[in-house]
Amino acid sequence: MRSPSKWPLSKAWLVVATLDILAAIVQTLAGGGNLSRLGQYIASGVFGRSAFEGGVTYALMGYVFHYGIAFGWTALFYVVYPRVNLLHRNWVITGVGYGMFVWFMMNRVILPLSNVPQGPFDLARATLACTILIVAIGLPLAWMSSRGRNRD
Repeated sequence: MRSPSKWPLSKAWLVVATLDILAAIVQTLAGGGNLSRLGQYIASGVFGRSAFEGGVTYALMGYVFHYGIAFGWTALFYVVYPRVNLLHRNWVITGVGYGMFVWFMMNRVILPLSNVPQGPFDLARATLACTILIVAIGLPLAWMSSRGRNRD
């Protein structure tokens, strides 16, 4: 079985995790928030509301958690991509679909099961979040994988 990409898993992971966190940082700063609070919010998935009182330590843990979660989504793509021939037909459609899948799983399954504070559903925010995951995770992974396949 071919590897999904000439890009090693570690490189693809760092690319998509960094793109995704950069989008979160831009959103946070544009909304008047601060980066420590962003990290604490991510950490609150594990530690609940106490993460917001934990200072820089919890903020840093949140960023580590972010990279860990992104590794999981990258590894899942690397496991599934070579096994599902339909994904090889059009990298753009694959990327959009995977980004939407990640959004759905994170927002409708994983986050509700975590300790992250939940607010009401907001269609505009959900659309933006889904678009970010498509652009930061789905499309880059699909593109990197299609380039690897096309060279074989």
